[in-house]
Amino acid sequence: MIEISRMQWEDARLRLDSESDPLRQAQLLDLVDAVAGRLRRELGSVFSLSELDERYADAESWTIELVRDCTPSGHARVGLPDTALVQDAAFDLYARGAYDYRA
Repeated sequence: MIEISRMQWEDARLRLDSESDPLRQAQLLDLVDAVAGRLRRELGSVFSLSELDERYADAESWTIELVRDCTPSGHARVGLPDTALVQDAAFDLYARGAYDYRA
């Protein structure tokens, strides 16, 4: 299962990297940082990809809530954030710190 998750995470990072609207990209990157911060608080700095993948299974609900709480009203002009993209890109970012990560 971890292979499928990693493909989704990487795809999200590539989509985020290719975002053509700089305002929207900045908004999404801020939200990715917020999700990665929560992962850091919950998993710490020593974790495996398997542990991260287990956390991924229940991340949708808290990611939606976190994105809603972190999205200032001023960002509405660049569109609503894509929470699945934010979640997956954050997991891709955080996965790079796993002790068993291989590119």
